[in-house]
Amino acid sequence: MSKIITPYKDSSLGKKEQVAQMFDNISGSYDGLNRVISLGIDMKWRKKVVALVAEKNPKIILDIATGTGDLVIMMANNTAAKKIIGLDISAGMLEVGQQKIDEKKLSEKIEMVLGDSEKMPYDDNYFDAITVSFGIRNFENLEKGLAEIYRVLKPNGIFVILETSVPVKFPFKQGYTFYTKFILPIIGKIFSKDNNAYGYLSESAANFPFGETLNNILRKISFIECKAMPQTFGVATIYTATKK
Repeated sequence: MSKIITPYKDSSLGKKEQVAQMFDNISGSYDGLNRVISLGIDMKWRKKVVALVAEKNPKIILDIATGTGDLVIMMANNTAAKKIIGLDISAGMLEVGQQKIDEKKLSEKIEMVLGDSEKMPYDDNYFDAITVSFGIRNFENLEKGLAEIYRVLKPNGIFVILETSVPVKFPFKQGYTFYTKFILPIIGKIFSKDNNAYGYLSESAANFPFGETLNNILRKISFIECKAMPQTFGVATIYTATKK
């Protein structure tokens, strides 16, 4: 990233602590607001991520920045995995996610863990598949976080990222810029008690490396077979990579 983007400009906390605080603040309204902001399209993107993971027939999966658990629930219902771990630094988001998991009676298959993606309590070569949806741009140190993911992923295991990106073609680029700069923060202020949150989310999305730039960072970490697949005119991108 060209600069470090944080939720609270006047805070003395580091990015990691600020992100945790922000997601704690918006956890109660996060799911509903996400559906409004993305017009529900984000669920379509998540289904594609699940399909890519399911093709590899993983037995144990890690979902980083799992939030309120949408992706782990989908993977529990649509893959053959015996164990799925959802990791997040926000206790508030995990609490909402755990409620959803309990309601769906998936607690035996899904474990929600409060933890730091840059320092995970798992052995080397532990997971068959690792996913991150709309969370990788919140890493305090992107390369450190990716190196930790590489460490705990098994050789030939699949790593899938779903993240916002910036359309490059007219008129989608101009429309996206207007929406994220002006409309999204207004929606966030109306529906969320944290006025900074959705301004941060749009600013961080605009400044995060995407496409081949992110692929090159993955290659620097030693990931191979790195592929970027733009979604919905380029407003999001699905990335796949593996470990040699």
